[in-house]
Amino acid sequence: MRELELFTVDTPYRRPLPVRGWAFGAPDKKSLAVMGALRGNEIQQMYVCSLLIQSLAELEREGLLAPETGILVVPCANQFSMNVGRRFWAADNTDINRMFPGYDEGETTQRIAGRIFAALQDYQYGVHLTSFYLPGDHLPHVRIMDTGYERAEEGLAFGLPYVVVRRPQPYDTTTLNYNWQLWNTTAFSLYTTETEDIDPGAARQAVQAVLRFLRAKELSRRDVPPSGFTPETFQESGLHNILSSAGGLLLRSREPGDLVKPGQILADILGPCTGEILEHLRSDCVGRVFFARKSRLIDGHEVAFRILPET
Repeated sequence: MRELELFTVDTPYRRPLPVRGWAFGAPDKKSLAVMGALRGNEIQQMYVCSLLIQSLAELEREGLLAPETGILVVPCANQFSMNVGRRFWAADNTDINRMFPGYDEGETTQRIAGRIFAALQDYQYGVHLTSFYLPGDHLPHVRIMDTGYERAEEGLAFGLPYVVVRRPQPYDTTTLNYNWQLWNTTAFSLYTTETEDIDPGAARQAVQAVLRFLRAKELSRRDVPPSGFTPETFQESGLHNILSSAGGLLLRSREPGDLVKPGQILADILGPCTGEILEHLRSDCVGRVFFARKSRLIDGHEVAFRILPET
């Protein structure tokens, strides 16, 4: 295991912050890069990287990494925002994961994205431990951008319950996942159930998924127990969005993974001052809750749930 200082980030009124990576295996090989927290509230994602570093260090000590394997793990590239409790770059509220592939002469987050991309470029595989733009809880899954370069079948090797293929929107073209693929890296985004909090069980599941992927690609010689799931691949456009029509307090009665039927109540929206029920949010299909909004405050016409319909 080698600890590397990839670059430093200048921050106002503070000393420069180093962005560090942990490298394993052959120094001249680029097999797998894992990126953790690009946003200041991605605590779970950073925690998953810390557990992964421990597991990879053990594999390396025991000589179980394949000889031609080189792995890099970057737990966090946004310590500045994390230190002050902000999701996006604290100075101007911009999102690093909307700035790739970066620009050396641009704004601060563009320059940071450029340095990150330079460190992560040319790897055969890339895994981004990331969070969704809506505050909420997901079922664990691997997400792949439909860029024309993707190989969705490779996502099955993680052994997670779902592989989601997303047709990119214009704003997706500046994400790490999308640009990795354009520069010939087979890229995956891995989602766990938490972001701002730590879920140890979900974190271990994510680490096991990465280790299972390494074994499937013959980058590791350690056998990993099967996950017990038969992964399901589907297009993200097939999810049913359940939108609010009223704003207020959101009280969930269903959780990710719950099976629901048409008309079944998923949550109530209450008037914040009177407690009056303003709306019952109901399922519109037979399926499984795939995403549930976590924030207790909701506006009108926001996504509260996403349902994966049964086929």
